[in-house]
Amino acid sequence: MSKEMQELQKQWHSMMQTIHTNSNVVSFMNSRVGQYLDDHPFVALSLLVFIAISAIPVAFFLIFVISTTIVACLGVIVIEGVVISVSGIALLCVLSGLGLLSLAVSGVLSICYIALSTLINYWHTPNSLVKKQEANGNSVLQSSPPVLDPSNKNTKSE
Repeated sequence: MSKEMQELQKQWHSMMQTIHTNSNVVSFMNSRVGQYLDDHPFVALSLLVFIAISAIPVAFFLIFVISTTIVACLGVIVIEGVVISVSGIALLCVLSGLGLLSLAVSGVLSICYIALSTLINYWHTPNSLVKKQEANGNSVLQSSPPVLDPSNKNTKSE
């Protein structure tokens, strides 16, 4: 066992030598905080244990923050996509309804225009013809063509 223990001590010393020769460790040990921790080993050990123990909760917290951020971003994207899709479909329905309504209103207005123009022509044409024919000296009954009834073809020839 003593050979194994000596081998373990050699590995430990080589590892400590590697740590002590690292440039970052040397610059930290030359600072005020490094010198204070070198003079107070209990504080250094307490700080080391605190950092080691707090690494797990800090890691869990960071994982939680990153995962909720990712889920929130994906959720916003999904919700935004759903809202845009639903509003696009609603806009399409409203525009289709407005198109049908405009066709119906145009049809009604066209029918009203045709009916009113026909009625106005019906009412004003005889009066204007009468005035023109009276000015010429003809009567309205003489100038109007005879009405032909297709069922009464024989009555005129008799």
